Amino acid sequence: MRTLVIGDIHGGYKALLQILDRAEVTPEDQLIFLGDYVDGWSEAAQSIDKLIELSKIIKCIFIRGNHDVWCGQWLNKGTMNPIWLEHGGRETIESYIKTGLLTDPKHKQFFNQLQDYHINEENKLFLHAGFSSMHGVTGEEYASNFYWDRTLWEAALLADKIPKEVLREQSPQRFSHYKEIFIGHTPTTNYNQLEPMKAYNVFNVDTGAAFKGKLTIMDIETKEFWQSDRLYKLYANEKGRN
Repeated sequence: MRTLVIGDIHGGYKALLQILDRAEVTPEDQLIFLGDYVDGWSEAAQSIDKLIELSKIIKCIFIRGNHDVWCGQWLNKGTMNPIWLEHGGRETIESYIKTGLLTDPKHKQFFNQLQDYHINEENKLFLHAGFSSMHGVTGEEYASNFYWDRTLWEAALLADKIPKEVLREQSPQRFSHYKEIFIGHTPTTNYNQLEPMKAYNVFNVDTGAAFKGKLTIMDIETKEFWQSDRLYKLYANEKGRN
């Protein structure tokens, strides 16, 4: 059985289908999704519907992203954050109206049951963004950091620049709690990279699907990965979040 981790989808239903096919995903695998399922391309509702159906035949773990918080608030309470509307929320609303899935209770349930993080039996951590506590995720005072924080990734990039002999004496405390950490949230396209990036023991699997990048699925053991076509080509008549 493989455990495969998937980066930020952002409504890219076509890309989701591509990576599932290219990775030859079977019911014997386990899938861990790192959040931000919606907001960007026009098929947010279809993406959620696919994930719900997928979870019926394969073991799936769904992590909460910041965009999922906004969408969940809208589905459950009708709340429309103005910032959300400017960052893909309008496209998500339109997809729910067009598909007729707005009143489907399974979709509300999906957002309500998302996890802030997951730690597997090998002490590998999966979460959308990061955490700030030196004691690890269980010591985090602000749950919003799990889906908003960028300092974990920034600190990992800095740690990579520290001489190895210094790191051998004292490893950065936040990272020492976990064998490996898998995140999304900060697109690798910000660093002119279309592939996943590793910094210290942190793997960033958000390869810019919301913008001009690709959607990625990675085997957490071998680090082999498969990618979709670039999203702006799959949705040639749309802007996404560009």
